[in-house]
Amino acid sequence: MERNELYPIFLKVNVLKVLIVGGGNVAEEKLTFLLKSSPNAQVEMISPMYRPATIALAKKHKVTMHTGKYRRKYLRKKHIVVATTDVPKVNEKVHADCRKRSILVNVADNPPFCDFYMGGIVTKGNVKVAISTNGKSPTTAKRLRQFFEDVIPENIDDLVKNLNEYRKTIKGDFEEKVETLNEFTKGLVTKKEADEN
Repeated sequence: MERNELYPIFLKVNVLKVLIVGGGNVAEEKLTFLLKSSPNAQVEMISPMYRPATIALAKKHKVTMHTGKYRRKYLRKKHIVVATTDVPKVNEKVHADCRKRSILVNVADNPPFCDFYMGGIVTKGNVKVAISTNGKSPTTAKRLRQFFEDVIPENIDDLVKNLNEYRKTIKGDFEEKVETLNEFTKGLVTKKEADEN
């Protein structure tokens, strides 16, 4: 059985700078999902043309849009790049330019040219769950996202906020606090298992 060796992280794209290369359907899809999860993401785009819906979304979220062909200069001060053009040579050039500069890059629909994947995401207040199929099946990730959206209770955010307040009142060092919270939250899993039986 093949292992998924991806390491999941949650990026603060409101402080990191993202570049999307391309302005077609795929660029719009990537921008939509990025802004849905992180409405204050710092995003720039470069493309000879943009879809009207992309322009409207970009204006709403203060995305900087450059009109023209991709050039290396657009990588300046970028942390993450997503290449979405329908010209493989351009996407591969973006990948090569990013690799030389140690910039994380994702070439849409081309797993060998991806440092990361943009998986399915479920958000309920402060709780965020990311789903990956190791780039093998975005459709499965979508279905799992729908499943988790139904399963995770709407009041989970209240629980998280209450536990955060409770955590502030616990005495002791870090290890003792973790142990106390582990004991306190054990009932969440036990209760769920009891409900299912």
